[in-house]
Amino acid sequence: MKKKVLITGGAGFIGSHLADELLNFGYEVRALDNLSEQVHGKNCERPEYLNPAVELIVGDVRDKHTVKEALQGVHAVFHFAAMVGVGQSMYEIKEYTDVNNIGTTVLLEALIENPVEKLVVASSMSIYGEGLYQNAAGQLVTATERPLEQLKAGQWEVLDTDGQELTPIPTSENKIPSLSSVYALSKYDQERLCLMVGRAYNIPTVAMRFFNVYGTRQALSNPYTGVLAIFASRFLNDNPPMIFEDGEQQRDFVHVRDVALACRLALETPEAAGQVFNVGSGNNYTITEIAERLAQVLGKDHLAPQITGKYRVGDIRHCYADISLANKILGFYPQVEFNNGLQELAEWLEGQIAYDRVNEASAELAARGLTV
Repeated sequence: MKKKVLITGGAGFIGSHLADELLNFGYEVRALDNLSEQVHGKNCERPEYLNPAVELIVGDVRDKHTVKEALQGVHAVFHFAAMVGVGQSMYEIKEYTDVNNIGTTVLLEALIENPVEKLVVASSMSIYGEGLYQNAAGQLVTATERPLEQLKAGQWEVLDTDGQELTPIPTSENKIPSLSSVYALSKYDQERLCLMVGRAYNIPTVAMRFFNVYGTRQALSNPYTGVLAIFASRFLNDNPPMIFEDGEQQRDFVHVRDVALACRLALETPEAAGQVFNVGSGNNYTITEIAERLAQVLGKDHLAPQITGKYRVGDIRHCYADISLANKILGFYPQVEFNNGLQELAEWLEGQIAYDRVNEASAELAARGLTV
């Protein structure tokens, strides 16, 4: 008998790619998604990219009756439904907390009544705050938030107590979370709630901390989505990408198909239960480098990045993944090389229309005092 899997947020960017991965490996897939306007546009119709074999239930993860219906006959659940975006979370506090936190509690209460064989929850690298660092002596240092006075002076790097610059290193799952945005807090809440309730009710649960995911099907008109999608939206409208600080902040970019692979492995690996895994590429790139490489594959080299020299509240300086635990336990090794992933993204972008809302999003943050 084929096993049936429910993906909350399953019509979205990552959820739809996971659906493809699961279908390819013989699972039946049901998606629960509210088709929110910010992600799916005004029509809120079933997206064309969603595999026709996916059974779609349109509804809200906060509606217990809809969730109960979606769980019927399901063997496993991937909980991806969430409001996404650091900047927006700092002023739409109730909405983020309601969807991400309350939505998770509704799902968990339904799972207590209808237990499944495995629950996999999407967490985020944002919960780390700053990544791991070492000082000049090679000692590990847990960085604190950068002081506002330092940022106003345009001094972007993380310093130790003696004012010496720290060196970023790959961040492992052992790093203590430092929650610097409402979004990060809500993702940590989702992660801990799922692991806690899973343990209490004997539902094997795994948390996947996604780093910067990129690839086809990202919501290009959502100014709070992933940075590559935001840059793509700017380029498609012949506008230069806007970059906060000095553009030298480092991130880990992982292809969405690799994320789908890691998630399937978490589902199929019994030893994963109760664990938390980083899902990244294990590589790091500066934001400026990312903008320039995307410009190159799109033929937009003439649009040089616009470095704003401003800090956005909730942003961190450097964070990239140590994926050795996922290697060891899940047998996860990223398959998509970054240049190939960018080329695929560029080809997909050729047929896309994007409404560039970056300026209005920036104005919104500035008006609220959330950029300095």
